Amino acid sequence: MAPAEDDISIEEKRVYAGTAGRTDAYVATGSGVVRVALSADKVGAFDMVARESARDVAVLPRDRGADLVGFATVEGLRVGRVGGDELDFDRVTSDSVVAVGVHDDAFLVAGEEGGIDRIAVDDVGSDPETTRVGSVSEPRAIDGPLVAAADGVYRVAEGDGAAATDASAARALTAVGLDDARDIAGAGMPLAATASGLYWLGNGWMTALEGVAEAVAADGDGHAMTVVEGELLVHAADASASGTDAWDDETWRPADLPVDEETVALGYGPGISVAVTAAGTLCVDAGDGWRHQVVGVRDVEGVALAVVE
Repeated sequence: MAPAEDDISIEEKRVYAGTAGRTDAYVATGSGVVRVALSADKVGAFDMVARESARDVAVLPRDRGADLVGFATVEGLRVGRVGGDELDFDRVTSDSVVAVGVHDDAFLVAGEEGGIDRIAVDDVGSDPETTRVGSVSEPRAIDGPLVAAADGVYRVAEGDGAAATDASAARALTAVGLDDARDIAGAGMPLAATASGLYWLGNGWMTALEGVAEAVAADGDGHAMTVVEGELLVHAADASASGTDAWDDETWRPADLPVDEETVALGYGPGISVAVTAAGTLCVDAGDGWRHQVVGVRDVEGVALAVVE
């Protein structure tokens, strides 16, 4: 087992982050949201920035102003600004939210009853613009324009706009196949984790890996991770350029994690891969192997990464 990050002081990690750039990982848990500072594969300070039970978390990049982080709760979507020592979250909606993602410069949220809403937020404290785009049966995850649900995978697409007065009103939710989808990756090649396996979207949905797939994430550049039958597997970017079978089972390899724990949440940042275990261990790989840090939380539901500096 690889050593933990305890041999590197918090002060050393902060100095390193200042020279190599910093990415924050936001981990949604049953106890709240934990923010973990990362610089390449160095794990720095971490703290609980929200103490309300979180079901999911997503980061909305913005061209102007700080990026926004939103997390899903039984009492609605909470949104705060990325960065800074203190992080205050505003309640943007009041209905129960089970999943949150980002698409087309807005949050995309799934409600308890299956409604999928687009929520445009200019900034913390501003009035949100909410547009219903459709509904699904038992929503489970959102990534980019894709929604994973008990009755399959859905895509947010532009409608015909005939009766619409703006682009938001023209959006529609379209079923695109599969069944019992557990998770979805919408960056680059669409990937779907389902009860029967991991699928990639070629000429229809093609099988990548067989078995129960619980989680999947991708960075849009050919890198991807998935959890199938409890095992974390990694797809290399160079495999995606090898031809029509770029996503079949031979292009995936087991990840050599430094801990023997169940992986439940996956995410990507600039040049880094992050996997969080059910026991509350955050593992990060910047291309030179996995390092890890126990962050002291359980009931992990999701992770999202934001560039800070």
